[in-house]
Amino acid sequence: MTIYAAERLVTPHEVLAPGWFRVDGDRITEVGAGSPAETAERLDGWVLPGFVDMHVHGGGGASFTTGDPEQARRAAAFHRRHGTTTMLASLVTAPPEQLLAAVRELVPLVADGTLAGVHLEGPFLAEARCGAHDPELLLEPDGELLDDLLRAGCGTVRMVTVAPERPGGMDLIKKLAAADLVAAVGHSDATFDVAAEAFRAGATVATHLFNGMPPLHHRKPGVVGAALHHPAAVVELINDGVHLHPAVVAGVFAQVGSERVALVTDAMSAAGAGDGEYELGGQRVRVANGVARIAATGSIAGSTLTMDAAVRAAVAAGVSVVDASRAASGTPARAIGLVDRGEIAAGQRADLVVLDDDLQVRRVARGGRWQ
Repeated sequence: MTIYAAERLVTPHEVLAPGWFRVDGDRITEVGAGSPAETAERLDGWVLPGFVDMHVHGGGGASFTTGDPEQARRAAAFHRRHGTTTMLASLVTAPPEQLLAAVRELVPLVADGTLAGVHLEGPFLAEARCGAHDPELLLEPDGELLDDLLRAGCGTVRMVTVAPERPGGMDLIKKLAAADLVAAVGHSDATFDVAAEAFRAGATVATHLFNGMPPLHHRKPGVVGAALHHPAAVVELINDGVHLHPAVVAGVFAQVGSERVALVTDAMSAAGAGDGEYELGGQRVRVANGVARIAATGSIAGSTLTMDAAVRAAVAAGVSVVDASRAASGTPARAIGLVDRGEIAAGQRADLVVLDDDLQVRRVARGGRWQ
């Protein structure tokens, strides 16, 4: 058992400056304001819950998308160093046999806790909004293929992104919801009415809001309008200064609150690995000045973002540290059904990130163990 005295402790609703908390094993057992009565280990700077990235393809020069276990472990380790203690491995559109193989290969990494699950971003997407996904590999939403993927994943698939306007899309969303899996609307050209129906049918997440969908128009609000309008929809934001303008990020926080915003990286293998040539979903990607684009089309191809940088950018845009922390931890954790983490509160897993005054990572703990 260890007691920690934090200079600034970020709880779900406020900053305790100072604050303290007790860790027993892998759990937080007590949290309080002020200084602890007992001898404690001091943590200077900001202490936040470990980040939860529900949409990430790789990092540190390694990728989740191939399903290669060694690459997946390297990518996960890279993001842990940046404060991400929980992550879903996001797979991109690929031939069914490749997706099935990748999902199978990742099952042991979910079993040992390296990953929290798998996110299938494709192949059930709209060609008009395919972004970095290979349009020739996109498929109509197919319940039988989904069943095959779920069986291959042995319970590890947690989220599937679907374009609801495609034939079978709405039925697939209902199927996912009935199975207590997360149906996300994304890479979609749906109208407001179709997208709104998808959220009513059980979709609960908008995959990287504003990206991979029509822009918000005052007469055609589309997927963006439907996601913002639906009271229970969680909206992903890639807050890297490339995918979204800071004013848009601040505006979404102001409109729906941090309880409905999930900061994500959508990072590819180039995150932390520098500019150069990379591959994503079988397509060549060129990274220049930290911006990843499909070489053949110029389309943005994921990001080189880390969650700590996303939090810093949110605060720079005018979002409070409490709200930025919730959007980086508590909201995504609950969006993907993980109720035992994402907050510094009694009973929660002791996942922690210590940031300095400039919100740079100093230390990371996962399950009570400093990394």
